[in-house]
Amino acid sequence: MKHPARRKFLSFAGMAAGSICAATALPVSAHGSSSCKGVSSVVHMVYFWLNNPDSAEDRESLVKGLNSLREIKHIQALHVGVPAATESRDVIDSSYQVSEMMMFDSIEDQNAYQSHPLHKKFIEDYSHLWKKVVVYDSVSA
Repeated sequence: MKHPARRKFLSFAGMAAGSICAATALPVSAHGSSSCKGVSSVVHMVYFWLNNPDSAEDRESLVKGLNSLREIKHIQALHVGVPAATESRDVIDSSYQVSEMMMFDSIEDQNAYQSHPLHKKFIEDYSHLWKKVVVYDSVSA
């Protein structure tokens, strides 16, 4: 190969572009699906540590509850997940049991989500399952 470093870079760049497109194509609320049209301006990431971290039933219950939030129209995209079985590295924290990532078009939409009755009901119905929650909110730079 004449330029292996360049080929490796181009391959990586292509995968990165595909990942961005895939991230914006996450499933949305019940009233539609997303397409690769750009990244939402507000990203809301939440990590949950369960009271019973080894309980598959508790994990599945929380996942079901998080997926019920798709009904909230302000959410542009929602991803609910569990730690990936990626290679262990010092920078990876996979100590949580469940995570969710939501995308909103604006801070106002994120604020409306926070006070939405379905979100409040989710907290009321599922908060007994977790002992710790960490939230990271970010806006486009």
